[in-house]
Amino acid sequence: MTERLDARRPDAPTLAGQYQPGEVEQRRYEQWVADGRFRAAGESERPPFTIVIPPPNVTGSLHMGHALDHTVQDALVRRKRMQGFEALWLPGMDHAGIATQNVVERQLAGEGLSRHDLGREKFVERVWRWKAESGGAILGQMRRLGDSVDWDRERFTMDEGLSRAVQTMFKKLYDDGLIYRANRIINWCPRCLTALSDIEVEHTDDEGELVSIRYSDDVVVATTRAETMLGDTAVAVHPDDERYRHLIGTEVELPLTGRRIPIVGDAHVDPAFGTGMVKVTPAHDPNDFEIGQRHNLPALTVMDERGVITAPGPFEGLDRFEARPAIVAALREQGRIVAEKRPYVHAVGHCSRCRTTVEPRLSLQWFVNTSPLAKAAGDAVRDGRVRIEPAELAKRYFAWVDNMHDWCISRQLWWGHRIPVWYGPEGQVVCVGPDEQPPTGEGWHQDEDVLDTWFSSGLWPFSTLGWPEQTTDLAKFYPTSVLVTGYDILFFWVARMMMFGLYAMDGVQPFDVIALHGMVRDEHGKKMSKSFGNVVDPLDWIDRYGADATRFTLARGANPGGDVPVSEDWCQGSRNFCNKLWNATRFALINGAHTEGALPGAAELSTVDRWILSRLAQVTAEVDEQFEAYEFAKVCDLLYHFAWDDVCDWYVELSKPVLAAGGPAADASRRVLGHVLDQLLRLLHPVIPFVTEELWTALTGADTVMTAAWPVADRARVDATAEAEVATLQRVVTEIRRFRSDQGLRPTQRVAARLDGLAAAGIAGHEPLIRSLVRLDPAGDDFQASATLAMPGEVSVALDTRGSIDVAAERARLTKDRAAAEKEAGQARAKLNNPAFVGKAPEHVVAKIRERLAVAEADLVRIDAALEALPS
Repeated sequence: MTERLDARRPDAPTLAGQYQPGEVEQRRYEQWVADGRFRAAGESERPPFTIVIPPPNVTGSLHMGHALDHTVQDALVRRKRMQGFEALWLPGMDHAGIATQNVVERQLAGEGLSRHDLGREKFVERVWRWKAESGGAILGQMRRLGDSVDWDRERFTMDEGLSRAVQTMFKKLYDDGLIYRANRIINWCPRCLTALSDIEVEHTDDEGELVSIRYSDDVVVATTRAETMLGDTAVAVHPDDERYRHLIGTEVELPLTGRRIPIVGDAHVDPAFGTGMVKVTPAHDPNDFEIGQRHNLPALTVMDERGVITAPGPFEGLDRFEARPAIVAALREQGRIVAEKRPYVHAVGHCSRCRTTVEPRLSLQWFVNTSPLAKAAGDAVRDGRVRIEPAELAKRYFAWVDNMHDWCISRQLWWGHRIPVWYGPEGQVVCVGPDEQPPTGEGWHQDEDVLDTWFSSGLWPFSTLGWPEQTTDLAKFYPTSVLVTGYDILFFWVARMMMFGLYAMDGVQPFDVIALHGMVRDEHGKKMSKSFGNVVDPLDWIDRYGADATRFTLARGANPGGDVPVSEDWCQGSRNFCNKLWNATRFALINGAHTEGALPGAAELSTVDRWILSRLAQVTAEVDEQFEAYEFAKVCDLLYHFAWDDVCDWYVELSKPVLAAGGPAADASRRVLGHVLDQLLRLLHPVIPFVTEELWTALTGADTVMTAAWPVADRARVDATAEAEVATLQRVVTEIRRFRSDQGLRPTQRVAARLDGLAAAGIAGHEPLIRSLVRLDPAGDDFQASATLAMPGEVSVALDTRGSIDVAAERARLTKDRAAAEKEAGQARAKLNNPAFVGKAPEHVVAKIRERLAVAEADLVRIDAALEALPS
C-alpha cells in the first residue's frame, strides 16, 4: 500500500512492517491477566452471561477438538463482555480417574513397583504429587490460544468444594432411592480392572470370526465369541417363529459341558438374522442378561476379571482369546461346527485408555436409576427451557434420554471420589453425607470403589459455582447461558449434566442453550487419526502462524452441528488475513486516520465514504444475527470479505487519491477510515483477539478493545444510492482491469485511454478515481484506439496500446489460452452429453461440470474478443 509519511498524527504509534504473532501474543495475554480483564464479579448488577468450560482431563494436552471448542466459547464470551454483560467463563479440569491412575501406575512400573506395593493412601498421595508436578499442562496451552477464562475461579473435580458437592449429591440420590447396588452387566476392562462408562468404550470394526455351532439336530447357533458358550443357560427363538415354536419349553444339551439348557421364546430374537436361534449367556452379554431376567435364567460367570476362563474343565485357566480357538477345535472334533467365516468384520468395543477389548461382565456395582432424571431432562428441552442448536440434533438427544439405561457409577480404582458408603459386621449399609461422621468400630469398612468421573462432571455447572452452599456466584451465574460442546458427547456428558442440574436445582436447567459443533477433520473430510497420519497439533500451528490464524481457521469452518474441515493452507490464509488487517491499519495510521470527534454527516461525505459506512452498517447487523444463531462460519466469512474486499481492496484503494490530494475531503476520509477500522477490529476481536488488540489500541489510543462497546448497526447510514453507484464503479474498474490483462498489459503499465458513457452510468464524477485505479492516462492529440471494450450500461473504454505490447507474443498467448478453454469445454460437453454420466452421477457433480462448461464458454468469448481487438 502507498504510504504518506507526512500525514501521521504526532501521537500515532508506529507499527512494524509485518505482524509478528510471537512478539504480541504472550505480552498481550499477560497484560490482560494482570489487569484483571477476565474477572467476573458476582456482586455486579450487570446482566450475567456464563459459560463453564467442558473440563479437560488433567492428563490431557490441547488438541484440535479443544482448540475449536475453546475458540467458539471465547468468541461468545468476549462479545458478551463487550456488550456490557457480566461475562464469566469458568475454567477447570477433570481428575480423569482411569487415565490419571494409568499414568501414575506406569511411573511406578518404571520403578519396579505397583500401586499395591504403596497401598491406597500412599498411592493417592503419589497421584496428587504427579498432578502438582506434571498435571494440567493444558491450562498453559489454553493461555496460548487466548482463552479469556476467569483464572481466579479455576476448579478441579477433586478439589475440596467439588468433593463436598459430589458427596452431597450421592447422599441425596441415595436417600431418594435413586442410587442402588446390584449385579448387572457392565463394560469391563480386563487390563484396567474396572467398569467403564459408555463413553470410555470405543467401537471399531475388527476382523474376527463367525462360527455356527450345532447344539442338536434342531438347534444351530452362530457366535463371534465361542468361549462364552461355556456360560450358556438357554437358547432363545422368537415366539412367533413357526420353524421353532414347537421347541419352546424343551431342552437341549450344551456341548462340551453335559448341561441341559432350556429353549425359550423371546421377542428380542430377530428371526431373519442367521438361523433365527441365539445362544443366551446372561453373565457375559447385555442383551442376554435382559433375556435371562425375563425368563429367570441362571447367570453363570465363566471368566474372571482378567478375562481368564474359570469354568471347570479342559479350558480352565486359558485366556479368553486362547480359549476361543481351543473351544472351536474341540467342537470341530465332535463334528458340531456347521460353518466358519473368517475374517468376519464386526464392531468390537475397546477401552479408550489402553485399547484392550472390553468384556461385558456381570458384576456387583452401584447404579443410578435414571428413569425419572432422564424424563426431566427430556421435558426441559421439549418445553423450551433448554434450546438445542442446531434444532435438528434435538432428536438425537431425545433418542438417548428417552431410552436411557440405568447408569453404572462405580469404578474399581483408587483415584477418584470414593463411594461414601460403609458396611457393618451385621450386613448394615450406611450412606454418609459431607457433614456426617462415618460409623466406627470393629467390622465397619468403606466401599472400595470410586465414582465414575462423569458423576462429578455431571455436577460441573453448579458445583463450580459453590453448590451445595447458596453462594453469591450460584445466585448470579446459574443457570449458565450456553454450553458449547461437540455433538459426540451429547449423550454422555450433556445428558448427565441435564439430569443432575434439574434434580439438584429444583427443576432449574443447568444451561439455557446447548450449542453443538462437530468434529475437526482434515481438508478431505477424513477423521483425524494417528493411523491416517493426518493429526494436526494446534500448538504447532500457533507456533508457526499465530493463535489468531489458528482460531480463525477453526471458527471459519464451524457450522452448527457440522464437522469442521481444516488444512494448513487455510491456516496460512488466515495468517495472511491478519497481515492484511495489519497493513491496512498501518496505512491508515501513516495517512492520518483517527477516531476522534463525531463522524461527518452524510452531506459532508463523498459517495465512497457513504458507501463504506453503509456496508459497515449492514455487515454489523448481519454479524450480530449470525452470532445469535451460533453461525460462526458465517460470522467469519462476512467479516473476512468485508475486511479484505470492501475495506482493503476497494475503500483503501479508492481513498488513496483523496488522501493524497488533501483538503476537507481527505479530512473526512481520514475520520471515516478510522471509524471503519475501529468498528471492524471490534467485530473481529472475539475471534482473533491478539492482532485486534494490538491494532485497535494503536488506532484509538485506548487501553483495550476487550471492554470497548460492541458495535451496533447504524441503520441511518444505510445508503442504497451510494451502494448502487459504487457497485457500478466497481464493475467498470473490474472489467477494465480484465480487459487490460487480456491485452497483455502489465498491472503497473500506464496507457492512454478514452472513457465514454460514464455520465449515463451515473459515475462521471469518479473518472479520476477510475483512471487512478486502472492506470489510464487521458487521451492526447495523437491518441489512436487499438483496442476497445464495451460494457453494459453504455460505458466503453478505448485503449491506445501501440508500442505497449508485443502483438505477436500476445496473439500466441491468447491462442494458447483459447486452445485450453476449447479443450475444457469439449471435455465438459462430452460428459454432459453422456446419458449414463448425467443419470448416475450425484447432482452436485453434474452441476459442477455444467459450471465448468459455462466458465469455459465465457472464456472463449472473452479470448475471441481480445484476439479481434489486437492490431493486425
